[in-house]
Amino acid sequence: MSDTYRRGLDKQPANYSSLTPIHYLQRSATIYPEKKAVIDGAESLTYRVLYERSRTMASSLAAMGIGAGDTVSVLCFNTRELLECHYSVPMAGAVLNALNTRIDASTLAFILGHGESRLLMYDAEFSALVQQAVATLEAPPILVVIGADEGGQAPSVLTYDTMLASGDPGFHWKRVADEWDAIALNYTSGTTGDPKGVVYHHRGAFLAALSNAMAFNMSADTVYLWTLPMFHCNGWCYTWAVTAVGGTHVCLRRVQPEAVLQCIRNHKVTHMCGAPVVLNMLLNDFHQHGHTLDAPVQFALGGAAPPSPVIARAQEVGFRITHLYGLTESYGPSALCVWQDEWVRLDPGGLARKMARQGVGVLTIDEVNVAAMDDGAVVPPDGETLGELLIRGNTLMKGYLKNPAGTAEAFRDGWFHTGDLAVMHPDGYVEIKDRAKDIIISGGENISSQEIEDLLYRHPMVLEAAVVALPDDTWGEVPCACITLKENGTTIGEQDFIAYCKNNLASYKVPKRVVFGKLPKTSTGKIQKNLLRNALRA
Repeated sequence: MSDTYRRGLDKQPANYSSLTPIHYLQRSATIYPEKKAVIDGAESLTYRVLYERSRTMASSLAAMGIGAGDTVSVLCFNTRELLECHYSVPMAGAVLNALNTRIDASTLAFILGHGESRLLMYDAEFSALVQQAVATLEAPPILVVIGADEGGQAPSVLTYDTMLASGDPGFHWKRVADEWDAIALNYTSGTTGDPKGVVYHHRGAFLAALSNAMAFNMSADTVYLWTLPMFHCNGWCYTWAVTAVGGTHVCLRRVQPEAVLQCIRNHKVTHMCGAPVVLNMLLNDFHQHGHTLDAPVQFALGGAAPPSPVIARAQEVGFRITHLYGLTESYGPSALCVWQDEWVRLDPGGLARKMARQGVGVLTIDEVNVAAMDDGAVVPPDGETLGELLIRGNTLMKGYLKNPAGTAEAFRDGWFHTGDLAVMHPDGYVEIKDRAKDIIISGGENISSQEIEDLLYRHPMVLEAAVVALPDDTWGEVPCACITLKENGTTIGEQDFIAYCKNNLASYKVPKRVVFGKLPKTSTGKIQKNLLRNALRA
């Protein structure tokens, strides 16, 4: 092979540097030094101040001996401190481990031990939980409390503010030498066994941030409301994406309808993200109180596809939905339901069917495919043949921490295996039908729980719905519908819903049982079907 284009054309400092999303903050602080970067309650920070605070904290971490390969865990709500840690921790060369705020003590202890955390920053609200967890560890991390600790804290515990006070705002951070180095460690919410540690690299975080900003049409005019947990896939990498475009982060400690509406109106929010449960909660509350938005707000929706009534109600309120799909292993969004101009002529039902699809790969994903579960052969693009969704590209994890077997299994045959069952449509858009573990096999027939859920969500009295398998002596298992009713839906009963399903589904897909009540969810808004299955089988 000719080396014509190799001789004298080597990488040099002038034409090559490792990709890292930390560069985005440095750039925006240079271009927009006095622009609002962060609004957190009554406090706000300019890009100049955000950069200085991040450098200051990085210098304090370095002075404590925190550096390359060290894990820094953070248990915090969506506040400026957690946002700052997305820059300060990697500036020090360390790896950020943002923790689920609904974590229990045993899981927290497992993660701190498994991730070999050197330092744990935590909101004062979690003091008792942290003390319980670290008491079980042989090598507990250094503790740093964020905010006022009303319950009293040992004098030896550091505070976030004292670390800032002792640091150097002019700290000279070094760009990571190898963009493949780890930048973040995120643990899956695993429903069985211990959670798995998903490792992100600087290159992937840089690219995911750019890709997600482009997918969401973000610009310097973007005002982003943090209704998505920053700990979840590092906030789908929008912790870095909003900064990359020079937009404004609006922090929100807890997602409550009144607080969300106030933030949207007071700060002229343009973009937000969330799970279906968040959108449903907001739409139900806004509709009940007659609230509409003064200007359209872009809402990136992860998880289950929105049924047509939800799309219609969102449009009435003022939300413009972008449907995304992804996993912790893919830095959040890996597929996007790209809008086609001709869809504007579709009726609500036709539009919902288009938007129900997870779509095509985002810019940083090379390929999206669907393969048969038995032999791995590519399924025909007929919109009907079921297979496992496979993806590959630049924004996939390095692998699972300390789990080479799990990593090899996830990446077997040159693809990342999602565990989601999907079909491929003739136009190249994929549509997920179910999680492999959630598919219901009744009398040898595969039943998609999502298909039944979509129908239930069209019922005017349904607020939330989940369908799971119920053991059955005759059929092996049958569908069971778990439903949360709207406040005015208390007069409707089990037989009403069974009759409703019989009128709209094949007989073998009709739920044989319907139970009512509040549905258990993860901190990211996903319904915990494993808990529903366990409760039904108890």
